Amino acid sequence: MSLPDVRPRRARSRAPWPLGVPALLATLLLLLPLLAMLLRAPWTDLPRLLAQPEVRTALRLSLLCATAATAISLVLGVPLAWVLARSQARGIPLLRALVTVPLVLPPVVGGIALLLAFGREGVVGRWLDQWFGVSLPFTTTGVIVAETFVAMPFLVVSVEGALRAAGEDLEEAAATLGASRARAFRLVTLPHVLPALVAGAVLCWARALGEFGATITFAGSFPGTTQTMPLAAYLALQTDPDAAVALSLVLLTVCLLVLVGLRERWWPHGSDA
Repeated sequence: MSLPDVRPRRARSRAPWPLGVPALLATLLLLLPLLAMLLRAPWTDLPRLLAQPEVRTALRLSLLCATAATAISLVLGVPLAWVLARSQARGIPLLRALVTVPLVLPPVVGGIALLLAFGREGVVGRWLDQWFGVSLPFTTTGVIVAETFVAMPFLVVSVEGALRAAGEDLEEAAATLGASRARAFRLVTLPHVLPALVAGAVLCWARALGEFGATITFAGSFPGTTQTMPLAAYLALQTDPDAAVALSLVLLTVCLLVLVGLRERWWPHGSDA
């Protein structure tokens, strides 16, 4: 004969109304614009709008530039994260603060800074133009540079946090067995921080895909060359609002897919969600 389960059940507390009311208003403020876009979306014309050549061109360019920016961020950002997490050199706290500046910098200001650095009369750009004939502003390469500038810090912060949490014990143990620092990083540390690396790369890619201010300031908006999805949506809003909504729906769908892909990071197993 089985005994009845007498374990006390945890009561679900209700939020006091002084907290519940502003929480509800905050939720409405965040969700109503998205709901309005879904309600006003031209669902019947959506296939036709998304099949327009300029839309497909902007989508292809956005995917290409965001992927290239993420690849550059991985190649350059992971070593930078390792230096920030492991180095004991003076100036590392200042370097860490500077690396995170693009996270809070207005994107237009970032675009102006890129022009001053890599423009034809910029600090570095004039030498690139004179010595190698390379000009970055108002080119597809300029879009990739702008997206990398604003998106790489997301990857660096994510990987650095994982490296600091992992500590150096495993690397030191591998070193005692004869592994070099590079081999220990590749075979021991990197697999350990792989979830954070993937999450950071996905956030980096999503941020690059949605970049607007730095891109339009540094690279302009030329169809087929620098006009990415956010720029195309902004320009379409002035002439064809339905096309602007269709483009926005594509970007919204990508963002939702990113959130679904990161659900294990934000809502780990065992949570009471």
